[in-house]
Amino acid sequence: MKNTIIILIRICLGLIFFSSGMAKLFAEHKFPGVIGPVWLEEELSRFGLALYARFVAYAQVIIGFLLLTQRFATLGALMLFPMILNILMVTVSLEWKGTPWVNVGLLALNLVLLIGDYHRIKFLFSDEPAKLKKIDADRNFPFHDLVFLIGMFMVMITPFISRLSHFLAYFLVVLGCGICFGIEYYEQRLKRSLKEMNRNFFE
Repeated sequence: MKNTIIILIRICLGLIFFSSGMAKLFAEHKFPGVIGPVWLEEELSRFGLALYARFVAYAQVIIGFLLLTQRFATLGALMLFPMILNILMVTVSLEWKGTPWVNVGLLALNLVLLIGDYHRIKFLFSDEPAKLKKIDADRNFPFHDLVFLIGMFMVMITPFISRLSHFLAYFLVVLGCGICFGIEYYEQRLKRSLKEMNRNFFE
């Protein structure tokens, strides 16, 4: 039950921030976003912060994408915390009504994810870093990481392509996501198959 709740929160926050970032970046903002504002860059450009707004949008896309995966979801949750704090301070500074409370709610969900992933990040609080050096970062399928990065790169370039063709941009979003989530699904099946083979071998 606990794992199911964590996964659902990951998917929820992932969709919110991925779609929100893409909606800000796509030409004419023609990408379905869950939350706004899509005109953040136009609004902040009045204060000379257009580049910052674009950085926020790209960060939202990357973080949302990571949260939608099981492979890098913990990294996404760690990156999301300062991102939401930044957005919260912007909305408070500009005195936007209601929006700060939405961000407080998103921040609370983010904290749930961090608490749920404490077993992965508890080493950050260790007083014995020498012991951690002995622990290897096991990656059973490092080639899959490269495939994942290729798919993610395809998604990240779609805002530029949307200026030429929205259809092609949408196609690349679907293809890039399909590559990333397809390789992740394949890896999970492969891991289960290997476990079954090992179990049958030792029985």
